[in-house]
Amino acid sequence: MLGAMTMVLSQTTVNVAFPDIMGAFGIGRDEAQWLSSGFFAAMTAGMLLQAWLVSIFGERATYFTCLCGFLLGVVMSGLAPNAETLTAGRLLQGLTAGIIQPLAMAICFKVFPPERRGTAMGLFSMGIVFAPAMGPTLGGFAIEWFNWRYAFFLTVPSTVLALGLGLVFLPSRKMPSRLPPFDITGFTLMCVALFTLLLALSSGTRDGWGSDKVVLLFVCGTTAALGFVAWETYIPAPLLNVRLFLNLRFSSASIISFFAGGVFLTSTFLIPVFVQQVQGYTPLRAGLLLMPGGLSLLLLFPIAGRISDTVSPQILICVGLGGFAAGFFLLSGTDVNTPFWTFVTFTLFIRLGIAFTTPVVNAAALKSLPSEQVNQGSGAVNFIRMLGAAFSLNIVVAFLETRVPFHSDALTSTQTAASPTSQAFIDAVRQVFSEAGVADALEYPGALHYLGQVVYAQANSAGFQDAFTALGIASIFGLIPVYILSRTPTYAVQPVEQKASPPVSSSHKEPEKA
Repeated sequence: MLGAMTMVLSQTTVNVAFPDIMGAFGIGRDEAQWLSSGFFAAMTAGMLLQAWLVSIFGERATYFTCLCGFLLGVVMSGLAPNAETLTAGRLLQGLTAGIIQPLAMAICFKVFPPERRGTAMGLFSMGIVFAPAMGPTLGGFAIEWFNWRYAFFLTVPSTVLALGLGLVFLPSRKMPSRLPPFDITGFTLMCVALFTLLLALSSGTRDGWGSDKVVLLFVCGTTAALGFVAWETYIPAPLLNVRLFLNLRFSSASIISFFAGGVFLTSTFLIPVFVQQVQGYTPLRAGLLLMPGGLSLLLLFPIAGRISDTVSPQILICVGLGGFAAGFFLLSGTDVNTPFWTFVTFTLFIRLGIAFTTPVVNAAALKSLPSEQVNQGSGAVNFIRMLGAAFSLNIVVAFLETRVPFHSDALTSTQTAASPTSQAFIDAVRQVFSEAGVADALEYPGALHYLGQVVYAQANSAGFQDAFTALGIASIFGLIPVYILSRTPTYAVQPVEQKASPPVSSSHKEPEKA
């Protein structure tokens, strides 16, 4: 759990540093979001490597190697001389985080008896959310006292501690004499699909959605994605066992995880950027804004996990998705004048949403599978969650980048000499300039410049409001698979024949004995 907490901490400490990073390297939101969406995409790829690596090296060696790789990514990011090196470091961090998180959850799920797995998932999730509760605030302190680079180095102490504990407590195993097959074709297709589609989404606002580059990226990404699904369906040892999704209950839970993970992790990027760019918060104040909501999860997660052992999961999931929708629709009405604690209250609804979806969906998905498929199911449901995060963040940022110019053009068109409101505003600003001793020749141009800044600020605020509204609508769409989940049986279904299972289950027999 400590290692998984470190991975999550690396996601959240950087969230309050985006405006500083954008200023340091001269990049916009569409490029800066790659530090998050690229991290999520690399995590998605890493999750598919986890089972194969564990089957060869065992839990201890895989865990130790990944944490060392994570440390290397931290150093690359913290010392990055340019945006490209910084992005590469974040991709390495994301790849190793994707291997560690499902490994930790699978072990936690296996060592608890079935009747206590809901509680176990709640406690595990409580540990995982302690990091994002403190991460933005710690990142804010690092930026306030030093600079944005130190936000990356905050994860070094916990990584070193996790390395030591892993060497002591995690089980080890001898390497097999014959390596199990690895689906290199499927892994390549998946990586090509992920990064070409994400690059197309992030490039559309700069290069044009109908440009040759963007269209080619979409075609390549879609072809690779379809090829990946087809390839994984027919090979005997798939990287991602897509036959698991023939279990309707598991597939419904996975789709819910896609929506819930997408809207929540997208909000962790949008909210800090919004309060710093629109409301003028410092990184520390932005971190303090997110801390009460994060701390509330320490109470909400174990409660949700305990309730999930006795209450129908679809009821709790509806509560969680309703919390998401309420929080985002409330945030869609915020602006530069929204008070600090009002904003904090709105974020509590989002935390309620993640508390009543993550542990419940995890338990519902894995309970629908036989024990020999739990490891595959853990990797698959985490894969879908991070896939939702990567695509949701790219889509919402692209939507934001198109809505800001839209609102800017709409507001600019109303600022004419015939508008009494605009003329009154310019006259008031000229009066202030006159009292300040500004030359008469500069009063009117200065007033027009200030009016332009006000118009852009209003357009920027309206664009964020539209983005929050889109997240609220996406939360409501998540209710559709909840209905399907409620109509499917609760007993475990065997969607995969034994011969189609990849040789990963044997690697989890020794940890149970240990």
